[in-house]
Amino acid sequence: EVQLVESGGGSVQAGGSLRLSCTASGFTFDDFDMGWYRQAPGNECELVSTISSDGSTYYADSVKGRFAISQDNAKNTVYLQMNSLSPEDTAVYYCAADSTEIISCYGLDYWGKGTLVTISS
Repeated sequence: EVQLVESGGGSVQAGGSLRLSCTASGFTFDDFDMGWYRQAPGNECELVSTISSDGSTYYADSVKGRFAISQDNAKNTVYLQMNSLSPEDTAVYYCAADSTEIISCYGLDYWGKGTLVTISS
């Protein structure tokens, strides 16, 4: 059974930080691109960040310099460190996995249930 379980969401004030975690099971973690996308009411889905099996990373322009993605293969876990948060970051954040590459919010092999991040001003 494939599972992607997110944790670490919550409510913080603007300027604060959160670290999201995603623990994967049921597939070969080391062979997959992992990433995070977010959705908020009234907004289009946005691919936030990805990390490939070789460690290369991608960040959306909206989060560059503020967010950092990392992975711990021994724990089958991917993280998203989010700093300098603003209300525009409020969304449900989803962990995702793809056996080829993650290029958008769509066409993904697997995704989790999401974790809510709320940033107040």
